[in-house]
Amino acid sequence: MAPPSKKIDRVRNIGVAAHIDAGKTTVSERFLFYSGKIHKIGEVHEGETHMDYMPQERARGITITAAATSFPWRGHEIHLIDTPGHVDFTIEVERSLRVLDGAVVVFSAVDGVEPQSETVWHQADKFHVPRVAFVNKMDRVGADFANVLREIETRLAARPAAIQLPLGAEDKFEGAVDLVELKAVRFTGEESDEPIVEDVEGDLRIEAITAREQLVEQVADVDDALAELFLAGGEIAPGDLRAAIRRATLAGKIVPVLCGAALRNMGVQPLLDAVVDYLPAPTEVPPIHGVKPGTDQAETRPPDDKAPLSALAFKILLFEGRKTVFLRIYSGTAHPGDDLWNPRLRKYEKIARLFSVDAEKRERIERAGAGMIVAVMGLKDTATGDTLCDAKNPILLERIDTYEPVISQAIEPESTQEKEKLDAALAKLTDEDPTFKVHEDPETGQTIVRGMGELHLDIIRDRLAIEFGVNARLGRPQVVYRETLTRTGEAEATFERVVSKSALEGAKGKAAGKGAEKEKEEQALLFGAARVRVAPLPRGAGVKIRAEVPPFPDLPDRVSKLAPALVEAALAGVREGAVSGVSGYPMEDIEAVLTWIEPREASALGYQIAGGEAFRKACVEAGAALLEPIMQVEVVVPEEFMGAVVGDLNARRAQIEDLGFRGTKRTVVAKVPLKALFGYATAIRSASQGRATFTMHFARYDAWA
Repeated sequence: MAPPSKKIDRVRNIGVAAHIDAGKTTVSERFLFYSGKIHKIGEVHEGETHMDYMPQERARGITITAAATSFPWRGHEIHLIDTPGHVDFTIEVERSLRVLDGAVVVFSAVDGVEPQSETVWHQADKFHVPRVAFVNKMDRVGADFANVLREIETRLAARPAAIQLPLGAEDKFEGAVDLVELKAVRFTGEESDEPIVEDVEGDLRIEAITAREQLVEQVADVDDALAELFLAGGEIAPGDLRAAIRRATLAGKIVPVLCGAALRNMGVQPLLDAVVDYLPAPTEVPPIHGVKPGTDQAETRPPDDKAPLSALAFKILLFEGRKTVFLRIYSGTAHPGDDLWNPRLRKYEKIARLFSVDAEKRERIERAGAGMIVAVMGLKDTATGDTLCDAKNPILLERIDTYEPVISQAIEPESTQEKEKLDAALAKLTDEDPTFKVHEDPETGQTIVRGMGELHLDIIRDRLAIEFGVNARLGRPQVVYRETLTRTGEAEATFERVVSKSALEGAKGKAAGKGAEKEKEEQALLFGAARVRVAPLPRGAGVKIRAEVPPFPDLPDRVSKLAPALVEAALAGVREGAVSGVSGYPMEDIEAVLTWIEPREASALGYQIAGGEAFRKACVEAGAALLEPIMQVEVVVPEEFMGAVVGDLNARRAQIEDLGFRGTKRTVVAKVPLKALFGYATAIRSASQGRATFTMHFARYDAWA
């Protein structure tokens, strides 16, 4: 391939993602070592990794927060994000994939496509991210490369293209045949030894030629240029095949698959070559799409330094106690001192400092251009998912989806003196993590924290102690419910109250004149009247709120001009009602229609209150019902413990969906209410003598028998 001509063409923005324990961080550490970025490999099991830098990550041996770094390889600059594998931190994967151009998805050769692998894969599908796959742990007992290829095809509906042929498996694994170059690449397992590249001879050559022909046919099926060469009957040169694989990968038509054993330093260098050869530069992904703020007018920005600035804030992190915003710059350039326009806030945010990122380290830079991922200080009010752009050429990019928490716990400091400190720390953590929510229970006065799972909230408690010096106690886990409706209902509400004008305007006891008595204050009538119709919707439909208010003939001019604002105020009341529901839980899968208001020359506040009250009454008439979070659970267990595991799940109100095999073990897939899964990790260890593993992720809210 001809060398790239521009610096931006030599950039790769990639992520490493997979199921927990498949070896993502181990692969990332080898990337850094073999590129020369670090000079000693840190191991996950020793708690010394470069990318897992948080104390909780090193203590638990898991990735909690997506860590970014950059390193060189073959004259290219690779920006890498190592993402978590645990489902509680799936937002980290979601927002990382949102800003990346390509991904390396790691699979265990023993376990194949696991549940979180599927989640990651579908997240990458959602953002049309080209991928290469790496089948790791080929040295482990039970490693099966061909089975992983089959599962990628069947479970992920993808088209895996093996560009390597494994040399051995389990304890006999020693490398792979590069099917593009038709060369054997062997590894000693020593971290300092270079790969040994040899010609393929004898029976292995026959097997490799057959595998290469299959690869050529597979790529020719989706690439017209290679199909012409193939039909011409000539030999396909390595350069032509590599270029065709690249085109097909960028188009999302195939996924190149490689193999190795990262912990034993086998297969990492060819994987790095594949990142350069097959994953896109920022110039090879479509221009970023958005809209002109306040309109539906489509806008695009090409990945060009000379284009107007457009950037997405995809992550907030505290660094040395100060708010740091991670930006993906799609177009234009940014410098310290620049004022960036935030369309959501409708205000400027000034860059105080600009940094390149290397895990927990920061290095100040004076310029960031298109295609770069950087950290910025000084953006005080910017939140995750915000767009930052040129005010003269504004654009609003699609926000990052977040996930609603499904578990809650009361939290309190160990001493009353620490309450203010705790509140400040929680506010900073909610700024960082969109899936972490905090509110105060109006009845008990307790502070309630909500998250994606027990581990998520345990990590929050650890961070409060380590980073903020606040020792807090967590109460028992509670399920976060939703409410829905069982039938249609309609109700009307009128709100009428005489209040002082000063109270209406938000002043506290402000009299008409100095020294005036309270009873002499000018009085005002607060009025609103509205009617709302509600109905249930199918599961997964969400909440739909709209107005169908007929026109108002024969209204006085002043009231006629007020009417649209009064309708909007009543709608705002309906929206507020949908957040709190009938029993205090957010509504789910309902439709609410504002059908009437009685317009008067009055404050919008009265109509807002009337809209909310009409909605609540309509929901009571329609019969509100609780929905609970339902989790998708997959258990992998030895055959002899299968009965005990299934029996335990049935006792937890599970709905068994599939019983299957994974190698020599059995798998159980079930839907289970979250409430029934508290303490499940301990129960399943007991039922299987510690030999079963399980994963779970949120499936949906539903009523459950």
